Amino acid sequence: MSVFVDIEKTLGSFHLKVRFEAGNETLALLGASGSGKSMTLKCIAGIEKPDRGRIVVDDVVLFDSEKHINLPPQQRHTGLMFQNYALFPNMTVLQNIRAGASREPDKRKREAAVTAIMDSFGLTPLAGHLPSQLSGGQQQRTALARILVSNPRILLLDEPFSALDNHLRFRLEQEVRRIIGEFGKTVLLVSHDRDEVFRLSDSIAIVDDGKIDAFGTKAEVFANPHTRKGAMLTGCKNISHLEMLEAGKAWATDWDMELEIPGLTPETGAVGIRMHDIRPGPGRNGFRCRVVEEIENPFSYTIMLQSVSSAAGSCPIGWEMEKAVWNRLRAPEIGVCLPPESLLLLKE
Repeated sequence: MSVFVDIEKTLGSFHLKVRFEAGNETLALLGASGSGKSMTLKCIAGIEKPDRGRIVVDDVVLFDSEKHINLPPQQRHTGLMFQNYALFPNMTVLQNIRAGASREPDKRKREAAVTAIMDSFGLTPLAGHLPSQLSGGQQQRTALARILVSNPRILLLDEPFSALDNHLRFRLEQEVRRIIGEFGKTVLLVSHDRDEVFRLSDSIAIVDDGKIDAFGTKAEVFANPHTRKGAMLTGCKNISHLEMLEAGKAWATDWDMELEIPGLTPETGAVGIRMHDIRPGPGRNGFRCRVVEEIENPFSYTIMLQSVSSAAGSCPIGWEMEKAVWNRLRAPEIGVCLPPESLLLLKE
């Protein structure tokens, strides 16, 4: 175990209560704005003090309310990168990175570490530039270099791509993935972007309203996000409230469809299906549907469907497929099925 967090903190009407642990991996905290993700990182870094609980990183107790331990930020050796990178605006790239290495008392070792990391990050030609003279990607690399030159116990990334233009994100994601791999310790990544989280993380904790709704490997969480909010955060756009019928069957009230759903429990309050999991043709949970709307995306179509037997005003479901597939299937009405094994059983 490289990090253990079990904390509570109240701010006004908001109550943060999270508990998790992670090894030498990338754990993503996935949630909407205001869910408590960034507050969790700040508590680990020592910027905020929890009301109660315990934080341990690499067997070093950073915070323990019962034992009255609360190490100051400079003694925690955590590397927190803020959304805006928080570079010193009056310092050059070289000076910013030297500031990160200030804990090393040996000047020769300190300068060697600064030189090595600037070379590794491709920052040597920018050594004399101020942050205002850098692009967003160069600022991000400088901020990461400043953090990593201090050899932190844990790396905390708070929305690391939020300040970048979309066309830069993919390339810089690749750089960050390389850096994470070379770091080789625990990385906590805060994000509200499900695609970014899936590409960069090993495990995911879905955070909603100050608590963790789901936790597991990224494959486990995407396969079973547990709650309606978790399904939405992992990109499921087709979600309906459920009313139980006979054993193994329920009524999807939003879609006005009766579904065969194995594994129903009294706690199941909603059902979801991802747009790419709908299948053409007959099958279990098969329906004849009218095409309500055809939405063209750059490389696919999203087809909005409504059962021909459903009542007026029922919510359509979205079905996404490659353009070539829809060009072959296109019709005013079409038969589709919602495979029971692809249905997400959700708590409201």
